[in-house]
Amino acid sequence: QVQLVESGGGSVQAGGSLRLSCVGTGYTFSSYCMGWFRQAPGKEREGVAHISLGGTYTYIDDSVKGRFTISRDNAKNTLYLQMNSLKPEDTGMYYCARTSWCGGSGGSRLDPSQYNYWGQGTQVTVSS
Repeated sequence: QVQLVESGGGSVQAGGSLRLSCVGTGYTFSSYCMGWFRQAPGKEREGVAHISLGGTYTYIDDSVKGRFTISRDNAKNTLYLQMNSLKPEDTGMYYCARTSWCGGSGGSRLDPSQYNYWGQGTQVTVSS
């Protein structure tokens, strides 16, 4: 029943922007923290950003800090990732994911193992 569907990926030139969306259905969207992850060819999946239940707290990986912004609209059951000043190294498959663990000692908000539901992914390609 739980389903996460990403959209908004595409091909852009370096310096361009994209806005990814993720719609969560089949569950109470506002009851779970959410995250964005990406996976480049030949590399492991890595955390990009995490957002708290109400969107007050966000955690952004250093590699994209200052360029990417995570947000959510619980009324629309939608998670967003605004990506600006894109670089070729940002290329990869982007996934949204759900977690019941929203923070605390002994874990990382950008650790994929903390998330148990994943979307199908949306491809982002940045050309130089």
